[in-house]
Amino acid sequence: MPAGSAPPSTREPDVLVVGAGPVGLAMALDLRYRGIDHLVVERRDGRVPRPGVSTIGPRSMELFRRWGLADDIRAAGWPPDHPLDIAWVTQVGGHELHRFERGSVATRPEFRHTPEPDQVCPAHWLQPLLVSAVGKAPDGPLLLRHRLDSFAQDDDGVTSHVTDLGTGTTSVIRTRYLVACDGASSPVRRWCGIDAPARHEAKVLRNILFRAPELTRRLREGGHRPAMVYFLMLSNELRYPLRSMDGGELFNLTVSGPALTADSTALLRDAIAFDTPVEPVADDEWHLTHWVADRYRHGRVFLVGDAAHTVSPSGGFGMNIGIADAADLGWKLAAHLRGWGGEHLLDSYATERRPVALDSLEAANRHLQRTLARALPGDLRADTPEGERRRAEMTERLRVSGASKEFDNPEVHFGYRYRSPLVIGSGVDLTPEWRPGSDPGSRAAHAWLRPGVSLLDVFGEGFVLLCFEHDPRGTREVRDVFDARGVPLRVVECDDPELARLYAFPFVLVRPDGHVAWRDERLPADPVGLVDAVRGSVLAAVPSG
Repeated sequence: MPAGSAPPSTREPDVLVVGAGPVGLAMALDLRYRGIDHLVVERRDGRVPRPGVSTIGPRSMELFRRWGLADDIRAAGWPPDHPLDIAWVTQVGGHELHRFERGSVATRPEFRHTPEPDQVCPAHWLQPLLVSAVGKAPDGPLLLRHRLDSFAQDDDGVTSHVTDLGTGTTSVIRTRYLVACDGASSPVRRWCGIDAPARHEAKVLRNILFRAPELTRRLREGGHRPAMVYFLMLSNELRYPLRSMDGGELFNLTVSGPALTADSTALLRDAIAFDTPVEPVADDEWHLTHWVADRYRHGRVFLVGDAAHTVSPSGGFGMNIGIADAADLGWKLAAHLRGWGGEHLLDSYATERRPVALDSLEAANRHLQRTLARALPGDLRADTPEGERRRAEMTERLRVSGASKEFDNPEVHFGYRYRSPLVIGSGVDLTPEWRPGSDPGSRAAHAWLRPGVSLLDVFGEGFVLLCFEHDPRGTREVRDVFDARGVPLRVVECDDPELARLYAFPFVLVRPDGHVAWRDERLPADPVGLVDAVRGSVLAAVPSG
C-alpha cells in the first residue's frame, strides 16, 4: 500500500491475494500491470526456508518479460557457462550412460518460437526478486506475517478477517474478489468445500540438500562434463535426480524407499564416484501428489496455482501452470473491475485453465512412470565385460525410450489451446504440432519485429487486432464497437510477408493474455457479436463478413 495510506482495516482494495509464493506474487504482478488495486497477505516472513528447484519455463519467462522481470531473473546467478545438460549415470563422476545436451545459457542457439527460453532460478533467488518487485508494506501491497483467519462473501464482495502475527491485531479487509494462492493444503479451498481427489497414487520421497564445494571442479579435472541434472542408475531408491541448484556448490538429491531412513552422508557418498567434501544442509520428507480441484471458483473466490492443482515435479510443470493461471485470471478480473467484462468471462477461467492442469498432470505422471518402470541391473557399475554389456544395453533403452522428453516439453508449455465460449474463429488448424501460430485459443506466435522487440511485446494491455490486409472501413467499425463497449483495442497494421505467412489469416484478434481470440479471412459483418463474444457477454458464434 502507498506510504502514508490508511491501515488495511479501513481500506477496500479490489482484490485480496492469499499467499506470497511465486504464483501469488505473479498474480500480484499481473494485477499491478493492469492497474488493479490489491493486497497480498502471507503468514510467513517472505523468506525461503530452503532452496527449491525452480526451472522457469519459457511461457512463464514470456510473462515475466511482460511484467519487467525476465532480465533480472536471467541475471540472478546461474553461471552462463554451466552446462544445462541432463545425464544418466551410474554415479556422479562414474559411468555415463546417456546425455541430453542442452548447451549452456551462453551457448544455446536462438529459439525461433520464443524470445525467452527457460531459465534456472531456484526459489531462494526467485523469491527475493518477486518480493522486491511487488513491494512490501507500507510502500507496497505485500503484508508479510499476516494470516487470513476467515472470510465471507455476498453479492458485492468478500469480507476477510486478517491477523497481524507480529502485533496480534486483527483487520477487516473488504474486497471485490479473493484469489487463493495458498498452496497445496489451501485452507481457502477447504473453506470453500472444493474437493480435490487424487488422480494417481501418492509417493513419499526425501530431498537431501547438500553442499559439495569441490564437486564441479573435480568432475572437470577428471574429464567429466558437468550436468545440471544427474539421473542416478543405482537402485530403486537411488534412481531419482541429483540436481545442481545454483551451478556452484549447492545440490539436491532425491531418494525413496529404504533410503527414506538411511544416513544422509552415506547416501551422498554412494551417489558420487569419488571422495569429495559433502555437507548436508537440509533433509525433508515430502509427498508427491497428483490432483486437480473439482472447481476453480466459489462465487467471488478463485483458486490459483497449487491451491488448484498439484502435479509430479517430473517435467517441471507445476509452478509454470500456476503462473499461467495468474495471467489468465488477471485480465479477466481487470475486465470486470473496469466494467467491460461480460457475465460469462470469470467462468471461463476454470473452463480454460482446468484442462491445462489435467493434461499437464498426465504428462508429468508419464515422465515419472518412465523413470519408475526402468529396470536397473545390479551390475551396471561393474568394471567388467558383463558390466560394460549391461551399460550398453541400458544406453540403448534410454535412447529409444524418450528419456529426454522430461526436459524437452514445448508441447506442454506452448501446445495447449483454450476451448471456451471466448474463443471463436474459422478455418482448419494450420499450425503443425505444438508450434504457435494463429490457431484460436493458442498463444499467439512470436516473431521479431526488430532487434530486441518481439511481437509478443505488443500484446498484454488490451485486445490487439493484427491486420495483414488493409481494410480501413472494417477496422474503423471494429474499433468503434470495441470503444462503445469500453473494451481496450489496439489495431496493428502489418505489411511483413513472413509475419503474414506465420499467422496465415489476414485478420487475427489477440486477447490481453496473448492468446488468439479470433481469426478470419475478413473482418466480421457483425463486429458487435465479435466484441460481445470475446469479452464473455454472449455465447454465440460470430459469422464472417
